[in-house]
Amino acid sequence: MRDHYAREICKVMKKITLVAAIVGSSACSTIAPPAIASAEPRAETAQAEPVEIAAGKLISVLTGATPPQDYFDPSFIAAVPTAQIKQISDSLIAQYGAPQSVEITEKLNPNSGKIAVHFEKGIVRMNLAARAAPPHKVSGLLITASEAKDDSAAKIDADFKALPGKAGYIVAKLSTAGSPEILAGHNIGEQFAIGSTFKLYILAELASQIEAGKRNWDDVAPLAHRSFSSQATRRWPENAPMTLQSLASMMIATSDNSATDTLLHLLGREQIEAKLASIGHSAPDKTLPFLSTVEAFAIKSSDALHAEFTAASEAGQRTMLAAKKDQLGFDDVDNNAFADGPRFIDAIEWFASPADIVGLMEFLKKARNDKILEIMAINTGIGEDDSKKWDYLGFKGGSEPGVISLSYLAHSKSGDWYAISGSWNNTKTEVDTTRMVGLMTRLLSSYSGK
Repeated sequence: MRDHYAREICKVMKKITLVAAIVGSSACSTIAPPAIASAEPRAETAQAEPVEIAAGKLISVLTGATPPQDYFDPSFIAAVPTAQIKQISDSLIAQYGAPQSVEITEKLNPNSGKIAVHFEKGIVRMNLAARAAPPHKVSGLLITASEAKDDSAAKIDADFKALPGKAGYIVAKLSTAGSPEILAGHNIGEQFAIGSTFKLYILAELASQIEAGKRNWDDVAPLAHRSFSSQATRRWPENAPMTLQSLASMMIATSDNSATDTLLHLLGREQIEAKLASIGHSAPDKTLPFLSTVEAFAIKSSDALHAEFTAASEAGQRTMLAAKKDQLGFDDVDNNAFADGPRFIDAIEWFASPADIVGLMEFLKKARNDKILEIMAINTGIGEDDSKKWDYLGFKGGSEPGVISLSYLAHSKSGDWYAISGSWNNTKTEVDTTRMVGLMTRLLSSYSGK
């Protein structure tokens, strides 16, 4: 159980990395297909190549007629479990309707190629790789782009409003002078639990300390604060030396929590809180004191600690963090507490409104530090082809049971900067990561050409 919650808090990052984007918003285009697979699996003949055989069987996997373990290579199943494959397939069908055909748009070699899966309401583009040896199981399937038929701003807005629980989003054009121009949104002033998106505030403070000459990107610090982390540092030795650039990159690109807590303590909790205030936050009392990830997990996992913390004033909470430090470490977290879905996401979290995130993105854009933009662009949060619609795309996402938040800093090919952010909370049940990634991809696509 020690790894259970680590998997949950990194879930959105893994899905985005392994599965990329799920839906886009541009109208379906017509491509002359070099090969098309129907809904019926193609018979394996001497002439059929592995990529054709695998493409021909994909629809039966999406609809559940073929078990994932019969189609995917064990290495793929190890990275994307069968339950997750089913969840993604179900979400695609819920958004697009029934899959109808698979088109091989570009054959890279006999074993791999680019495909387009045609659904009733859109097209999802993927890269597919199959094993050369029979039965030609699929070792790679990466969604790179998507196109929804007859999409519109009104449809995207309606889909956000239809999410169970509460949700909000914002699209703002940033300016070199004056306030951001709000172009679209829903619940833009509502406070949402944002999960690991809070790490952008730590990145902002790091940028300021570097700008002030207090620190340098190549400064070395020990990885001294263990938390539930991504695979990046999960088995690293205690106090392994790391540069600040490496810590920041892991914190943002893979959402590594040990790197995050190391930076939080190095830069200073109070300094990060001051940065949040100076950037501007509409309800700082809801987020302060600014918790480390392991403190949040420890408090969430204990009914007693949760009750004491939420009953206290902010000053009392700070006193509690100091007085009970020996109860708020990695070994004090009860992972079993997180097995049943959302837990105290309305009280023990990091909070911000979509409008607050716009202010944060604006600060990061104006920080005059190219490293910040480079770090935010390591993981763009959507499929490769969709991200290429932008001249630049920076991203940070966050999730845990009941929480997903996805935020982007984007520069269009026409020269405009945008902040685009969305959050979805449900205190009663899990949220659908695939569905949310799809909505945000559609939102991004609808503004990429403007």
